[in-house]
Amino acid sequence: MAYPSKFEHKFIEQTLIVPSLTSTISLPLTFLDLPLAGPIYVKRQFFYHFPYSPDYFYKTKLPSLKHSLSLTLQYFFPLAGNLISPPPPNKPYIICTQKDSVVFTIIESSANFNHLSSNNHPKNIKDFNHLVPKLTQKTTLDDNDHIENNTFIFPLLTLQVSVFPNHGLCIAITYCHVMDDHCCNHFMKTWSSIHGNCDVNLKPTPCFDRNILRDPKGLENVFLGDYFEERKTWKNKSTSQAQDYVKATIVFGKEEIERMKRRVLNQWKKIDHETKPPQFLSKFVVTCGFVWASLVKTRYRNDKDDEKEEYFRFAGDCRDRIGYTIPEGYFGNCLTLCHATAKRKDMKGEYGFVNAVKVIESAVREMKIEPFKDAAEWRETFKKMYEFGSVLLVTGSPKFNVYEIDFGFGKPVKVEMMHSFKCMSIAESGDREGGLEVGLVFKSGEFENFCSTIEQGLEACKF
Repeated sequence: MAYPSKFEHKFIEQTLIVPSLTSTISLPLTFLDLPLAGPIYVKRQFFYHFPYSPDYFYKTKLPSLKHSLSLTLQYFFPLAGNLISPPPPNKPYIICTQKDSVVFTIIESSANFNHLSSNNHPKNIKDFNHLVPKLTQKTTLDDNDHIENNTFIFPLLTLQVSVFPNHGLCIAITYCHVMDDHCCNHFMKTWSSIHGNCDVNLKPTPCFDRNILRDPKGLENVFLGDYFEERKTWKNKSTSQAQDYVKATIVFGKEEIERMKRRVLNQWKKIDHETKPPQFLSKFVVTCGFVWASLVKTRYRNDKDDEKEEYFRFAGDCRDRIGYTIPEGYFGNCLTLCHATAKRKDMKGEYGFVNAVKVIESAVREMKIEPFKDAAEWRETFKKMYEFGSVLLVTGSPKFNVYEIDFGFGKPVKVEMMHSFKCMSIAESGDREGGLEVGLVFKSGEFENFCSTIEQGLEACKF
């Protein structure tokens, strides 16, 4: 079943916000930036109630949004620049000049604000297209030139405010993954704080020191080789979604998550007499295991290829796990890439939930002990996931408290992430304290079957 809607949007203005640099600044990438360098963009939308006319917004709020953004970019100046990817063997880098700026777009939308900002029911992916600001990559040579001769240029950041007359606002950000979610959260909280308080009290201060991260295992050479291989695929890379895909957010309350934990621990003891269950299971591990197992049961319930591998991939924040202090305001990526694997038959069976939790918990535990244990094989492992199995990738994190980003309009009524069918987004719940919300993309008709599987799983957790 598709979920169509018809609406119009009107372009209002587009402004270039500059950070007021006095000189050109070049910023090299660290070894942890390289696996995520290139046309990898994160798209997030913050929905706020704003029951006023567009004219009221333009006269009273828009000027201060622009001014506060300009002040924020003085501290986060690299975001006005570009990621430069020259031909091999040259390394990629960020450059920001006095002429660079961030595009800030304003539109009006006739879409249903309450529908787009709600949970637990599906919305057509197309309905979000006009809310997501676009970043366009460039090359220094024509399309006919061989890819190895091209220098790719990727802008790092663009922002958009969509006004829903007399209902609300959507403040949307699209950014290149040369910074991780931790940095994006720092940027958005700084901007919202400056706008809401009209006071520049920047804590923590952004840190751009590239010498902070150490590379004792020599991973830069490995990651640089992987980066050059991946670079060959960029021209043909497509991020478009099928027209009948829908996005929905499922919210799990604190009580439901606690019941999941008890269910898993009881089943763990029942089916595994050799491995002692952990004393503590995190909300992240339990919720991800529940969703992953439910998705496999939904998508492959009639599939006979039960020997196929299922992969679950997520990023782990390394800021507190690499043996030395990383400043809280460090700008860049400080992530390790982790994965868990299970046979499809083990995910679909009676103990699919506990099997999923066991392998995710093991991956998290190993990451905490040795964050970069298998880093040299990251690219090959990722290729294997796509070629020989099916994969679910996690975006976002419940650690960032995205519902605290308040521009003076009150806390967001919904924070949304746009991503592919192979991803799930996760965040803390905006309206159920201690809960989590999970965003998923479904093919036509899949959502109803998934909801049925989820309901059965939650019911089983009551006993």
